[in-house]
Amino acid sequence: MAMAATLPALLVLCIAFPLTLTSAAGPAQPPLPVLTEDYYAKTCPDFQKIVRETVTDKQSEKPVTAAGTLRLFFHDCMVTGCDASLLISSNHVNKAERDADPNLSLSGDAFDVVRKAKTTLELTCPGVVSCSDILAEATRDLVTMVGGPFYKVKLGRLDGRVSKAELADANLPRTNQTMDEMIKFFESKGFTVQEMVALSGAHTIGFSHCKEFTGRLFNYNKTTPTDPDMHPKLAEGLKRTCANFIQDPSMSAFNDPITPGKFDNMYYQNLKRRLGLLTSDNALLKDPRTKTLVELYATNQQAFFDAFSKVMEKLSFYGVKTGKDGEVRRRCDTFNDVITS
Repeated sequence: MAMAATLPALLVLCIAFPLTLTSAAGPAQPPLPVLTEDYYAKTCPDFQKIVRETVTDKQSEKPVTAAGTLRLFFHDCMVTGCDASLLISSNHVNKAERDADPNLSLSGDAFDVVRKAKTTLELTCPGVVSCSDILAEATRDLVTMVGGPFYKVKLGRLDGRVSKAELADANLPRTNQTMDEMIKFFESKGFTVQEMVALSGAHTIGFSHCKEFTGRLFNYNKTTPTDPDMHPKLAEGLKRTCANFIQDPSMSAFNDPITPGKFDNMYYQNLKRRLGLLTSDNALLKDPRTKTLVELYATNQQAFFDAFSKVMEKLSFYGVKTGKDGEVRRRCDTFNDVITS
């Protein structure tokens, strides 16, 4: 899931849980921790209000915040669980998750909105609210703000005590994966094919760096430099946008060129128009295991919203830390007990 921290340099026609046992191909999942929607009702009753006001101000100031935060949440959960380990900064003895190559393009605005909410919450109810709960709540609020579905966010996560770049490298999907590789990856995390397709709909907002899709533009294969599955006009525009992407790595394009700032089902409609940006996007329409779901979500936005809500609730439980397995950080970018040597 790729987006950048700044707006695309050139806007051409650009196309930029309850958990249960998984399918036979996937492993059994451990019992869910006990989280509740009213976890902070007594200890920090203004929690939801503070988060909502913080994300509203940030999204109004920086419209890329919603897409960036959604991607940040996904990347955080996939590695060691939804434990805010991705928010930790590196130091001289530890290269943290956020400095792994797949995370270098994460939105600075996404990190900032969590930091701002945490600062306010620490002044209001110090030492009570975890960074991982802030990120989960902020993600839902931002998705809803830009037109997406409202879904329940249960609370009570603790922040993780481990953040290592090598774990991110091994636990995040790649944009150039084959469908077999994608399905295997998501099943290893306990997600079905249907849930994978619904999660992919997050690409209805945000944008991707050119390096994530230039293989489809300039060196598709030895005889055909441009992927014939991509609409010619889209490919043309993207080649202009990404002409200097090696010299300027910030060059990027919208994942959804039609309604890039609105959370809707246009992503799936675009796939049918040959306007998918990433190799992994295009694969969803071509593979018979996922094509019928793409077609369903392209024609039925409510079906997509229902599926997306369910899988986001499930994702928000993935690898959650409770009890002695975590802590409530005083600062989101630093463990409470920092190892300095």
